[in-house]
Amino acid sequence: MQIFNKSKSVAGRPDIVITDGLQAYNKAIRYEFRTAKLPNTKHVRLESIRSHVNNNKVERYHNTFRERDKVMRGFKSQKTLSEMSDAFRAYYNYIRPHMTLGMTPAKRAGIDLKLNGNRWEDLLRMSIKK
Repeated sequence: MQIFNKSKSVAGRPDIVITDGLQAYNKAIRYEFRTAKLPNTKHVRLESIRSHVNNNKVERYHNTFRERDKVMRGFKSQKTLSEMSDAFRAYYNYIRPHMTLGMTPAKRAGIDLKLNGNRWEDLLRMSIKK
């Protein structure tokens, strides 16, 4: 439920939430997004990965993150999870070329930060520029 709560505070209440078949999502979505005044958030559970509407991109990111999490043997606190999640998101989107795309997701989306050589260092330098 915590991830739904955070997403709601950042993006607002969604019209639709698409998940896999895990039953636990039903309760979490009802708890976070449905109220007597705003019961409209629709929950779509995918029957199959080959379904017309799917969340493959989110699942791909999640699986890649979990691979790293397993090597690290989990997180000691919410703070370390948050810090690692932020760093991994930058790595996944701007540094690591996606296997299928042959480029980073950011480049595929038309975002070219012109990172050369040590891309981590370039990204960090850009983040502290004023």
